Amino acid sequence: MPGLAAAADQDPVSLVRRVSRALNRRVSDLVGLLFHHKTAGSLGAVAGFAIAVVFAWKFLRSSPARPRRPEPKRPSVGPAATDSAAADAVEPAGDPGKLSTRQIVVKRLSGCRKVTCQLLGVVFEEKTPEELQKHATVRPSVVELLLEIARYCDLYLMETVLDDKSEENALIALESAGLFKTGGLMKEKVLFSSTEIGRTSFVRQLEADFHIDTSLDIISQLSRFIRCQLFVSSIEGGQLASNVFNSPSLEQFFS
Repeated sequence: MPGLAAAADQDPVSLVRRVSRALNRRVSDLVGLLFHHKTAGSLGAVAGFAIAVVFAWKFLRSSPARPRRPEPKRPSVGPAATDSAAADAVEPAGDPGKLSTRQIVVKRLSGCRKVTCQLLGVVFEEKTPEELQKHATVRPSVVELLLEIARYCDLYLMETVLDDKSEENALIALESAGLFKTGGLMKEKVLFSSTEIGRTSFVRQLEADFHIDTSLDIISQLSRFIRCQLFVSSIEGGQLASNVFNSPSLEQFFS
């Protein structure tokens, strides 16, 4: 309570004043005594007075100090404050009505943490194994998206190829596009098979949660085993299973 706190603050002050008045009286008496009676008794009184002063001084020093009010914390400045602010900062919102690439990826994958994706017609401009024998070109619009998917989940790329030259062309194109630089996607996660059955087998062995493909045949075969799939085609897939999405391109699905 405010009254009690004020009283507590005044107690030490009152005590000092009372001791001071008592000492003043004692000093006056002793001075008079010394001037009028310079005897052994007066000397003993002086000695007693000195002892009393020492004890009073020790008592005052040992009295508990008044509690100090805690000072309000000031906001820290300098590099430490900058690091702390950076750690607590959220991703810049930008346009309030527009989601970031990461937010879209998280929303579209719906908790799926292992993704398998075909290369031809999805990641590459080329759409047939015969074209891949000659060259491979990564679609620029999918690079950022693939990097974000690789950061969020375990991503595997795969394709049906006709020869070793096709594999080499595919790996060189992916590396040139910078898809192996961040560490999320590695060359070991790019798989090749000689048949579409082999690609289907890869997806099942990896136990993917989400598969992306241009082959309606593979999509249909996997619909019972994969949680979600994306059929990349400009043509409607007809009666697709409830867990299969349809989009003309990978970037349009994640837009």
